[in-house]
Amino acid sequence: MMRVLLPLLAATGLAGCATPETRVRTALIDAGLSKPVASCMADRMVDRLSLIQLNRLSGLKKLRGADMRKITVEEFLKRTRSLQDPEILGVVTSSGLICAVKA
Repeated sequence: MMRVLLPLLAATGLAGCATPETRVRTALIDAGLSKPVASCMADRMVDRLSLIQLNRLSGLKKLRGADMRKITVEEFLKRTRSLQDPEILGVVTSSGLICAVKA
């Protein structure tokens, strides 16, 4: 029992060490963005949004399990708007535009 429990606890502890920026960057890369764009956006989003807002954004349940390569920008923004937080929508939109132009 302890042989199974100790590695599980260690893995859980390491996962908790990831910074919000790392988690956002990884999620954006998993969504199909290039590493430079994802890094740029994560940096901007973490600086501009609270942890609560970042958690709300990551909680877009409709996006979970979806093939992000098939979701249009309009659909993503529509789903982001559904959070009814103008700050989240503004930061995601501006970060995406600025970082796409920089890349």
